[in-house]
Amino acid sequence: MFRSFFLSRRWFAWSLLGSALILWATWYRVNLDVQINEWFGTFYDLVQRALGKPGSITLAEFWAQLMTFGRIAMIYVTVAVVLDFFIKHYIFRWRQAMNDWYMAHWDQLRTIEGAAQRVQEDTMRFASIMEGLGAEFMRSLMTLAAFVPILWALSAKVTELPVLGAVPHSLVWVALAFAMAGTVLLAIVGVKLPGLQFQNQRVEAAYRKELVYGEDHAERAAPEDVKRLFGAVRTNYFRLFFHYLYFDVAKYCYLQFGVLVPYIALGPTLVAGAITLGVMQQIVRAFGRVEGAFQYLVLSWTTVVELISVYKRLRAFELQIRQPPPAAAVRPA
Repeated sequence: MFRSFFLSRRWFAWSLLGSALILWATWYRVNLDVQINEWFGTFYDLVQRALGKPGSITLAEFWAQLMTFGRIAMIYVTVAVVLDFFIKHYIFRWRQAMNDWYMAHWDQLRTIEGAAQRVQEDTMRFASIMEGLGAEFMRSLMTLAAFVPILWALSAKVTELPVLGAVPHSLVWVALAFAMAGTVLLAIVGVKLPGLQFQNQRVEAAYRKELVYGEDHAERAAPEDVKRLFGAVRTNYFRLFFHYLYFDVAKYCYLQFGVLVPYIALGPTLVAGAITLGVMQQIVRAFGRVEGAFQYLVLSWTTVVELISVYKRLRAFELQIRQPPPAAAVRPA
């Protein structure tokens, strides 16, 4: 999965130079988000001044602020679109490298049940998942690098937290604690999901294989066999649906409560009138970025479960390549 792409001379330009380009573009995109966050503070302070004292700002100042946002937003959109386009090509090259490597060992792999599905479908799914999950992981790391110092500095304006009182750099610790609590919660609640996803692919593969044989052999895909195999698919899906039911309850309750967390933390500070509207917007937005980055596993847990399932199947597939080839049968004289 990794050696075929990152340790191959053929794919050097894409794997190493492409990775460097993606990292740089992602960092630049995060810095644009930092500029937008600063703009929110300036803009809402301007609005507060205008509403608090009519005539204190000019229309030209107002339009200038909107133009500033438009300029940053246009650059952000351009970078985001070009980066996503490049990542799609990057990931497909990764899939091609995997495909070529597996096909080079096809003689060892062709006897494995579902070999064709793993080479075609699992490499496709692996590439698709990595496109979203890998890019989001890099963005999360870089978002933390950019926004934690901002939230750290803004926390100096927070007078105290409810119940806990004054805590240095409080908002960073609140974001970290809430994200860790959610990650642990969903990891515990969703502990059975990777195994069920893995089993789901096994029963689907068995059902598909019988149907494929039935296309060429009349004696295969008999009604009783199809009923039995589809019954296994049905049973596993219903188990999966049940476990996702309580997992989704925990996930959505956690995320909805998370909307209120920064406002709860800012409660005493807002009541005391210690910050302006613009600073509040900066804090809430920076808190959301830091919290969202810390919540990478929480927000991506369903996709992570699917990736674990695909990884386990491809890993088992690759282990077959490392096995010594069977000794040739000796023909009797």
